[in-house]
Amino acid sequence: MSLFDLTGKTAFVTGASRGIGRVIAVALAQAGADVALVARTTEGLADTATDVKAAGREAVVIPADVTDQRAVARAVATAIGRLGHVDIVVNNAGGSNFMAGFRDLRLDGWEKLMRLNLTSAVYVCHAFAPHLLDRRSGSVINVASITGVAAAPLISPYGAAKAGLISLTKTLAVEWAADNVRVNALCPGWTATDLNRNLWDDQVAGPATIANVPMKRWAAAGEMAGPAVFLASDASSYLTGQAIIVDGGQTINT
Repeated sequence: MSLFDLTGKTAFVTGASRGIGRVIAVALAQAGADVALVARTTEGLADTATDVKAAGREAVVIPADVTDQRAVARAVATAIGRLGHVDIVVNNAGGSNFMAGFRDLRLDGWEKLMRLNLTSAVYVCHAFAPHLLDRRSGSVINVASITGVAAAPLISPYGAAKAGLISLTKTLAVEWAADNVRVNALCPGWTATDLNRNLWDDQVAGPATIANVPMKRWAAAGEMAGPAVFLASDASSYLTGQAIIVDGGQTINT
């Protein structure tokens, strides 16, 4: 188990107030890391901070809009200042709040989702680059989606953004490998979080959404904790540039 031990490590997690981001932040703390918790508002961050502290680790709450480059720069500086250094960067902020066929898509909606799901990670990675590369150590985890490796009907901007995030992951992995900074993507399948409760809680839409998932169920958000700790820890020390798909087998069944 020492391979997964994060004692003495520090982490920066965006979208940490709920869902997969909260699960990852708490899992990193339970593995031994102190964690900077970032989300647009303080709502939810206090609860995540409570769970991090319950694991005996330090929690630094940083409200910030990750679609704002200056806000990201301030958040990164705050995290480094409060924690001393950052070893693990998790770009989890993202989501999609509408569905539409491409023909009917409003282009301002496209741009909004690209900023949230891709540009935000660009801002975070760019802000952390000097710190990670100068220290010659680090693990970056970009939370993408299976929509980044397959067709994404009715959510094309989300899928395109996640595909871009996977591409960015691979490029940074190559550029940063010589400086011992690893960059990987975690790609969840359909996961039951509050953001998509309207789907998984519906007796018709819920089963229909996962009809082609071999495991025949939605993932629980907690099932992303293990893969995230793996990618953050020395257990994955020779793994970089990979898109780790956690989808109950969906993408191999299509």
